[in-house]
Amino acid sequence: MARNVVPPTPEEQARRAKFLHATLITCIVLAFVAGSVHVVFLGSIRMGQMRDKATYDLRNEARHERAAGEDITIHEKNEKIAQLGETERAYTVGEVTNMLSHEQWVELDSMVTIPAGTFEMGTDYARADAQDKPMHKVYLPEYRIDKYLVTNVQYARFLAATGHRPPSNWKDGKIPAGELLRPVTMVDWFDAEAYAHWAGERLPTEAEWEKAARGTDGRRWPWGNVMDPARLNTYYSTGSTTDVDRYKNGVSPYGVFDMAGNVEEWVQDDFLPYKGSHAPAEIFEGHLAEGQTPEDRDMKISEFVPIYNRHYKVLRGGSWKSDPFSTATYHRNYDWPNYMSDFFGFRCATSAGGPRRDLDANQ
Repeated sequence: MARNVVPPTPEEQARRAKFLHATLITCIVLAFVAGSVHVVFLGSIRMGQMRDKATYDLRNEARHERAAGEDITIHEKNEKIAQLGETERAYTVGEVTNMLSHEQWVELDSMVTIPAGTFEMGTDYARADAQDKPMHKVYLPEYRIDKYLVTNVQYARFLAATGHRPPSNWKDGKIPAGELLRPVTMVDWFDAEAYAHWAGERLPTEAEWEKAARGTDGRRWPWGNVMDPARLNTYYSTGSTTDVDRYKNGVSPYGVFDMAGNVEEWVQDDFLPYKGSHAPAEIFEGHLAEGQTPEDRDMKISEFVPIYNRHYKVLRGGSWKSDPFSTATYHRNYDWPNYMSDFFGFRCATSAGGPRRDLDANQ
């Protein structure tokens, strides 16, 4: 007997269509999840292979200077170089001296005299960082400051004479190829101070640095009040440091080079508020990342906790990695004195008529 097939009602057709649509979506989602799990599984295998091939235990990565196994290996080698006798060091004083002509050495070692007088330090610019305020007048007696940043070749002369540890980016204690006249980097505040002491000089005070950079008319950059990227090395414009005599059109009113960009410069001072500052006090409090419990430390979970009776040191001038407006003459950066970076460097200063080591004696 033939059965009478009753056609579905419109409501039933709509219900079936929704069911089929939901089923199709579910299948697509399941296929996507399965594919993702497979990719993650393959990725975990690859990461395991990478860990096995690493030159250091990745669980200790946070303790490394720049989170790279090669850097730590270089650092350890350079520590050993510092312990060698004079004849076993990477360079002798004579070898370094012969890298440049006498005229080049004289120029690199030259200093600029900054006359006594009052200048405007800091800023009242509304968009400046809180630590850069307020503008205030400072009187300084006459002093001298290096015309150029301390270069790799000058630092090599210091290492050859003293046996100090080479920077961590120098393989086997040697200056990177083609970088004789670039500013030395990967030096902490203590390295900079040691060099200055050896040279019969000192690090400039923060006020000395700023006056040499901006003069007495309160300008925002060494050349004036308008940012000009052609006058400095900043914001990855070149992707590295540059020779210290390159930016002749970016000198300060006194003729001092690289007071904006190239590398940030260590100065003498602790990072403290200016008189009349309204900056939050916690900006000036030293903090370190610490795990609060053994479990936190095992999982690399940390909080920034204050370190009392210790202060950051000031860095000035911005760098090849900086935001261009961080290169303003009044801008203050800061870090712990034992920290180093591939954009930290320095220059030296001395009081007018003060003692200075006869560096020409080794040439």
